[in-house]
Amino acid sequence: MAEPVEEPSNRPSDPWGRIKNLKSKRNGSNTWQVVAGSAVLGLVVATGAVLAAGPWDNGQRKAERQLAAAADHTGGVHHGRRLPGAPEPAPSAPAVLGALDPVTRSAPQDPVSLRTALAPLIAAPELGTRVAASVVDTATGKQLYGRGAATPMTPASTVKIATAAAALSALGPDHRIATTVRLSEDHRTLTLVGGGDPTLTPAALKSLAASAARAVEKADATGVRLTYDTSRYTGPERHPIGKNPNLAPVTALMVDEGRLDDTDRGPATRSEDPAGDAARAFADRLKKAGVQVTGAPREARAPGKARTVATHHSAPLAALVERTLTNSDNDIAEALARQTAIAKGESADFAGARRAVTTELEKLQVPTAGARLADGSGLDREGRVTPALLTTLLARAADPERPGLRHVLTGLPVAGFTGTLSTRYQDGTGTTGATGLIRAKTGTLSGVNALSGTVVDPQGRLLAFAFLAAGSTAPEAAEAALDALAAALTGPGG
Repeated sequence: MAEPVEEPSNRPSDPWGRIKNLKSKRNGSNTWQVVAGSAVLGLVVATGAVLAAGPWDNGQRKAERQLAAAADHTGGVHHGRRLPGAPEPAPSAPAVLGALDPVTRSAPQDPVSLRTALAPLIAAPELGTRVAASVVDTATGKQLYGRGAATPMTPASTVKIATAAAALSALGPDHRIATTVRLSEDHRTLTLVGGGDPTLTPAALKSLAASAARAVEKADATGVRLTYDTSRYTGPERHPIGKNPNLAPVTALMVDEGRLDDTDRGPATRSEDPAGDAARAFADRLKKAGVQVTGAPREARAPGKARTVATHHSAPLAALVERTLTNSDNDIAEALARQTAIAKGESADFAGARRAVTTELEKLQVPTAGARLADGSGLDREGRVTPALLTTLLARAADPERPGLRHVLTGLPVAGFTGTLSTRYQDGTGTTGATGLIRAKTGTLSGVNALSGTVVDPQGRLLAFAFLAAGSTAPEAAEAALDALAAALTGPGG
């Protein structure tokens, strides 16, 4: 049974990841912890930041940029040039939350207390027959709690953390996936070339068609044949789980993830032939742009010496990573894995992606012993990772010396607010004490439940955690038990 994707919020946010780290690692602290620690003390402020957040902009949440810009002002509101004799601007109000006391931030961890707090929760029968866990301090990399931390477990969708980190490491956050149109040397054939962007939209097809039409007109061609090229990817298109509403056939050319409805996340009826459907839609756009298209589109590579006459680029990889993690997007996850394979010189199929992602994780010095990255999405039950692998990756993403991995953290759903955590950490009367304080990737398959992410402890330190459970028979009860484990990391009352 494939992972059921919870209904996500339309407004993912990053209330605490907006400020760059200002202190080096040798100080034993970083700005992630300071900002997040302040958020613990001012949940009302954090709540407002979450609700005000907007869409992504070049890999950084727009809400982050607005908040950062606001932080640059040193006086009152500025409305342009001040008139002679006008009063001076009112001074800025003092900060609502002062910086955390350095002594508090540097207070040592108490692993014994942590073990005491987690012991009864991790023994909950709702979690099933096997539970493995890891909790680390991201500033030091020290493991504060471990239970089978090196035990390979089925990760479900928490494996998307590994997929995302590998893609960012191999390609960089600014990388964009290109979809192109090529015109043959004799001006008789147009080829729509898929680059592997599952987020290609009808609007993008329209823009490509308009550019291609201008090139055809300039070449004085009376009509063209249309072909489409999916050779960027190799191997089987179908995931090992087979036909499934959680994932379209994995192909280098598709529109709107092959969805046949107006949704943009979660399960949906999918096209049986996403590439062919995209080509036929492109042919219609060409005709509306005034190009005479002869015959039906057929699959073929672009002819030799064909030149590119139109290009569309996807959103930056950073934005794709955030969307993948926030909404648990399986289609983008598989695309990220294959883009990593291409970047590493591997075959762009499931096997090549597995090798490439594993290689990139090893480059990041992540413990991969016993791991099997069966796919990019976590839908394959044969996948295995350890809790230590996930917490090490999250610690790498929090490292101020690795800014390229930052989007692994900013993409994590916020408890009670965004993505696959939007309906969790809530009770019948409102919200729990941990709402807004936990950011984590969920994972759900039949009998498998997982949660991995970050949280701030009472000392203001950013902790990374991974809880992987198997053998549960009641998914909702298992999720509640996992939520309680993460909440316990925030301290008493969390």
